[in-house]
Amino acid sequence: MPAVEELTGSENDRKSLRQHAYEEIRRQIVDLRLAPGSRLVERDLAAELDVSRIPLREALQLLQQDGLVVLVPRQGAIVSPFSENDVRDLFDVRESLEVLAARLAAERADEEGLARLSEQLEAARTATLKRDRPAIAAANAKFHQMIVDLSANPLLESLLRPLEARTQWLFHLTKDRDPGRQCHEHEEILAAIAAHDADRAAESAFHHVHSGREASLAMAAEWSGGLIDPVEATKGRRRARSEPT
Repeated sequence: MPAVEELTGSENDRKSLRQHAYEEIRRQIVDLRLAPGSRLVERDLAAELDVSRIPLREALQLLQQDGLVVLVPRQGAIVSPFSENDVRDLFDVRESLEVLAARLAAERADEEGLARLSEQLEAARTATLKRDRPAIAAANAKFHQMIVDLSANPLLESLLRPLEARTQWLFHLTKDRDPGRQCHEHEEILAAIAAHDADRAAESAFHHVHSGREASLAMAAEWSGGLIDPVEATKGRRRARSEPT
């Protein structure tokens, strides 16, 4: 019996380390501290995060499922080199599924859910007034996630969940967009959802997502720096950490 308990404890420790590594690397990618196309060197990451290779590799596999990491067999991993086309594809999906989420939220949201969404919008307003760009990006991403929650559609949630990290990455990439305008557009969406006006909510959500499309594509084209070959990128050892200029 003690042997079984020891094995279970060891397994739990490994899962905890995997989750720690996953969350920290994910945060660094989404916050743009790890640049698209940069190599993720296992030895460096293991030392930095104080984990062994096994939970680190498991964390990288989870990040690959999120679309944030590309694994090259027997060579290593890089941060996904998001291209202008990748961002265009993301907007195509958002303009359909997030609009549906807003429509369903207007039809199904209860008072408790509306109160939570209003509190989140207030957090975004506070970050906007402070001109805290990273906080603005995080608050806006959370606002969109909460609308999906209010849609009360498990299938829709499961379709959007894999895009969550990439959408957060996009918010950080485009954090220099006019935050006041974004906040105002979120106010319009909240008002429509609170009024249970499904058509208005869908229209407001589409306008909001679409209004950021061209600016985001332009920023993505500048940030991506051209095509990156994952096989070639994993041959070097350097890891880039930078912010878009």
